[in-house]
Amino acid sequence: MSLPDTASARAARPFVAADVGGTHVRIGLVRRGEGEGIEVLHYRKYACADYAGLDAVVADFLATAPAPSPVRRGVIACAGHALPDGSLLTVNLPWPVSLPALRDALGFEDFRSVNDFEAVAHAVGRTGAQPLLHLSGPATPPPGPSLVVGPGTGLGAAVRIPSARGAVVLPTEAGQAALTVGNALEMAVLGEFLKDRSHVPIEHALSGPGLVRLHHALAAVRGVAPGHATPDALSAAAQSGNDPLARETLDLFCGLLGSAIGDMALLYGAHGGVYLAGGVLPQIQGFLSQSGFVERFLDKGPMREALEAIPVHLVEHGQLGVIGAAGWYLDPSHDVH
Repeated sequence: MSLPDTASARAARPFVAADVGGTHVRIGLVRRGEGEGIEVLHYRKYACADYAGLDAVVADFLATAPAPSPVRRGVIACAGHALPDGSLLTVNLPWPVSLPALRDALGFEDFRSVNDFEAVAHAVGRTGAQPLLHLSGPATPPPGPSLVVGPGTGLGAAVRIPSARGAVVLPTEAGQAALTVGNALEMAVLGEFLKDRSHVPIEHALSGPGLVRLHHALAAVRGVAPGHATPDALSAAAQSGNDPLARETLDLFCGLLGSAIGDMALLYGAHGGVYLAGGVLPQIQGFLSQSGFVERFLDKGPMREALEAIPVHLVEHGQLGVIGAAGWYLDPSHDVH
C-alpha cells in the first residue's frame, strides 16, 4: 500500500530534488535531516546538451544513486509556468518538460515543480547561504523582505517575505521586464537590440547568452568585429586585460546589472538584503567588485540612502536550488487536497 501524499509521507524516505537550468541539471537524492534541515545523500551535475530529455537525466542519476529502496517521488526547480495539463511553459530549457510524462516515464508516484529562484530563496532562508563576496551595505541583513536574483541561462528572481507564520516566497518573471538604460552608450546598445525586436527583456542582456549579445551589439556600435562567441571566452578575455572590447562589454554588463537590481530592490522593498546567485557571477566576482555595479545599484536619486542600508551579497548557487526545492516539497502548506 502506497503512502498517502502528505508532507509526512514525503519526508519518510529519500526522494529526488533537481535544479533544472538551461545549461545544467543539478540533482540530488535527499531526505529530511535534523530539525528543518535537508540531508543530501548523493549529488551530481549534468550537462543538458548530453541528454535527450529530463527523464533521461533522472534515470541516469537513479542508476548511480545509493538508495536503500526504489525512489518514487521527486521535485524539480526550474524557470517557467505550470500549465493546466501539467506541462511547463519555459523559455530557456533545451527540451519540453511535462510532469505527467516524467511520472509515467520514471514510474514515480509523485513529481512536482517549483520556480527555480523560488527554490533558491527557500534555501537562502534555510541555510543562510554563506556569501562569496560582500558588495554593498551592512554585513548583517536587517529584518525585512529579501531578494534573490541572478543571471544564468536567463535571469531569475524571487522575493522572500518573513512573517510570524513562516516565510512566504514569491516567484517573479523579473527577467522578462523591459531593460532600462542610463547613459548614451547603453542607449546605443539598446538601439541595436531594438533593430530586430520590439521588446528587449532584462535577460536579453543580463544572462550568459545576454553577455554575448551585449558584446555583439557593442561591437556594432563601435564599428568593429566581435571577438567572442561564448560567455566563458568573453569573460576570460575581459579579465585578462588584453582585450579592450571584451572588458568594455563586461563593464557594460555589470553597470546594467547594478541598475536593474537597484530597481528591483526598490520595486520589491528588499530591505532585508539582496542575494546574487546564478552561473555567471561567481566566474567574474573579482571584476564585479571593481566594476560600476555598486554605484549603479545605488544611483537612484533620493533613494540612494535607502539602498545604502541594504546588504548585497554574492552567494554560490551550487546546491541551493536542490536544497530549496527539497525544502519546498516537504513543506505541508504545499500539500494538494
